[in-house]
Amino acid sequence: MARAKSQKSGDATKAALATASAGAVAASRPVDAAPQPEDVRFDKALRPRSFDDYVGQTKHKENLRVFVEAARRRGEALDHLLLSGPPGLGKTTLAQILAFEMGVTLHMTTGPVVEHKGALAGLLTKLAPRDILFIDEIHRMPPAVEESLYLAMDEFRIDVMMGEAAFAQSVQIPVEPFTLVGATTRTGMLTAPLFSRFGHNVRLDFYPVEDLAKIVVRSAGLLQTEIDPAAAVEIATRARGTPRVANRLLRRVRDFAEVLGTGKADLAIVKRACERLDIDAAGFDEMDRRLLRIIIEDYDGGPVGVETIAAAMSEPRDTVEDVYEPYLLQQGYLGRTPRGRIATRRAYEHLGIEQVSKSDTSDKKSKESGKLFD
Repeated sequence: MARAKSQKSGDATKAALATASAGAVAASRPVDAAPQPEDVRFDKALRPRSFDDYVGQTKHKENLRVFVEAARRRGEALDHLLLSGPPGLGKTTLAQILAFEMGVTLHMTTGPVVEHKGALAGLLTKLAPRDILFIDEIHRMPPAVEESLYLAMDEFRIDVMMGEAAFAQSVQIPVEPFTLVGATTRTGMLTAPLFSRFGHNVRLDFYPVEDLAKIVVRSAGLLQTEIDPAAAVEIATRARGTPRVANRLLRRVRDFAEVLGTGKADLAIVKRACERLDIDAAGFDEMDRRLLRIIIEDYDGGPVGVETIAAAMSEPRDTVEDVYEPYLLQQGYLGRTPRGRIATRRAYEHLGIEQVSKSDTSDKKSKESGKLFD
């Protein structure tokens, strides 16, 4: 038993260190969708407060409008909602908008913070009727706490054990009808019992360039920065379909415009800023291009194992999988096979490298080998 607990603790420590390492790398990349320390204060100023201000995700937004209006007319709490999708797409923003539109209080926490049943009980008992409890990274909630959450979601009550040993007894504490809004970037890590308890699943998608351009123009106005429409489109094109990245690039462009330009963000200053930041037209930075070049130039386009890629990049495997690969995979520049990673035709085209078929490569190697023996 002690050995099992020690091993579990060791695994948790390794996972925490890997997460911290990946987070440190992400914090140094302007195109990474994960939140960075400087994003916090700007997010508060740039976040939309209502559905009318919210740009993009039109289908989900209109559905949520209906759910909110129906709940308000009946005087009931919203059904429990699951917000899923890659980081930076607005899950926290949507939770805040839901609370604003419902006219209730939003209580925010994260899965790893709710470490035991007592912490969960403390959160639930302070909720007023129809309040919203937002749990970010809900897939990282401890199993024991998650099981206690089931009863609260289904019957709006929690069981608390009072006393010890022979004097222990279960006490049921009622909680006010509330809405749980869970957010996750990894839906597959949610347990089936928890997933089934959400009344509606909102899967957020990457934003098209036209929606991101509108977000950039709106954010520029809030930052009191003059911007040309063409410059907004250029920023949106390089923002990897993510509002958080778009707003971060806008702040960088604003700095270059004020120091190296006239203060106005035009197309020329955007291109100059992105060139200085080493961000190309697809939103790739140097590490993205380096990963693709390793696969294409060093390993003939793959397949190549992730451990080999990590060693070639001098990065931990977790950083490669959690920071560098996701966007390349989602956009079709990288592929996963049972034998390893492969570079797709799109990756060759982006890097301007001619794709050579495997048979041609094999024939070339055979000829070179024959010359050696001759």
